[in-house]
Amino acid sequence: MAASLVTSMQEPMLHGWRLIDRQHMRMSGYAARVTSLGWTVGGRWLATSGSTQIILWPFQAKDGPMGKQPKLLAPSEHRVAVVACHPKRDIVAAGYADGMVLLVRVDDGAEILAKRPGDAPITALAWSADGTLLAFGTESGEAGILDLA
Repeated sequence: MAASLVTSMQEPMLHGWRLIDRQHMRMSGYAARVTSLGWTVGGRWLATSGSTQIILWPFQAKDGPMGKQPKLLAPSEHRVAVVACHPKRDIVAAGYADGMVLLVRVDDGAEILAKRPGDAPITALAWSADGTLLAFGTESGEAGILDLA
């Protein structure tokens, strides 16, 4: 896929543009406004919040996600509030509105519970450069670092 620019909007959808020819892309179907998005390693997928599951839009082909269905992973009763893509592997960390954090492998959807639900939504997730540490923060001020080495 050629270089693209993707933005979230006030409405529950994403807008994007392929920079080489200004081709407009719309990605819709969200239950709530998208507040977090990130590119998987190599830019193959765009992981997004805004639903009760991780929504991954394919960007492997020339036309990006146009005419393609997104991949849906890690369904929950609670909304995905934050996503963070691993810097070296096709893994997405998802922080949920109930305080849970899941690590999800893009290829097969395998899940690892990294943090049990808590008393407040996850509001921040960040990987270390080598991908061995995952930091999280919650709306109530709880924070931590998960050592995944």
